[in-house]
Amino acid sequence: MLRYVWVCLGCLALAASTARAQQPLERLFYYVDTENSYTSLTEHIDQITVLGPQVFTVDSLGIVWGSLDRRVLALARRHGVKVMPLVVNEGFNQPALRRLLADTAARARAVRSLVQLCRDSGFWGIQFDIENVNLDDRDRLTAWYSDAANALHAASCKVSIAVVHRTDDLPGPTGYHRFLYESWREGYDLAALGRVGDFVSLMSYDQQTRRTPPGPVAGLPWMRDNVEYFLRFIPPDKLSLGVPLWSEHWFSRYDASLPERARSWSETVSWAWGSGLAERNGATVRWDSVQAVPWAMFENGGVFEWVFLNDVRSFRAELGLAREKKLRGFSAWVLGPEDERVWDVLRTDVRR
Repeated sequence: MLRYVWVCLGCLALAASTARAQQPLERLFYYVDTENSYTSLTEHIDQITVLGPQVFTVDSLGIVWGSLDRRVLALARRHGVKVMPLVVNEGFNQPALRRLLADTAARARAVRSLVQLCRDSGFWGIQFDIENVNLDDRDRLTAWYSDAANALHAASCKVSIAVVHRTDDLPGPTGYHRFLYESWREGYDLAALGRVGDFVSLMSYDQQTRRTPPGPVAGLPWMRDNVEYFLRFIPPDKLSLGVPLWSEHWFSRYDASLPERARSWSETVSWAWGSGLAERNGATVRWDSVQAVPWAMFENGGVFEWVFLNDVRSFRAELGLAREKKLRGFSAWVLGPEDERVWDVLRTDVRR
């Protein structure tokens, strides 16, 4: 009899694991108040599960302000899409955020406002997008998020948080890595945030930025390292993979306000514009099969420029990673600059 029970429990565990593997990926797409983001939303609303408009801001006093385009909310409701607006700390300003986190009255004021916004507007939930968190404010952020989660859950609203990428317990090899550790990574208590909220969106993008040399926005091996690190603290059904839909162009920028008058820089571009830059400069867009990204390099007046792109092939590889790790889904930043072919992938994905 005992052996029979053990076999049945094993079967149940296998069945549960198989069921998770077959579940459709939750498709969270971020939205900003721009023409191209709105156009993409209206054209592809049926391929979206959760819409995350970046529309609310919180300041050092806990005052929350902002508004969501009524057309966007009405469109989402007509198509049965859940709406989870973001609340962002103002300007990602660290001193202002520290004042907020240190002031229990300000934190409570913000929580009350978020609950009222969620309840009165019929939002599915709220996502915290709190960034540039100093490591000394780690416990205060956890306490504030826990209070918000309790209050939002009591109002029948969901709550999630977007967390900056991380692959290791230690800071890393350079001063740049120390900077990221101090102000962008160690301020998140991953286990606690995963435990009190409904899910965590891992911002597994911005591997390279305007502060770094040219490179992939999110190379696949690096994304995998991020996922494996986060899964040490957060169960897969509570983890959403951050997917970049934009591309990046690195070039030399003239700026008269700088002492050196010029510097290396990068700017966000769409897939269409980024690949067009390569084409008009006679460059071939190459596919890096290891990083799972297309890229190109070309001369402009004798100075080299780079584009690192995200296209439909990158998107397929990222979905494959989310499925392999049995994650909750993906969180895609942002509607508007994407390779239009990603929607064909989602349209034919039977496991929506």
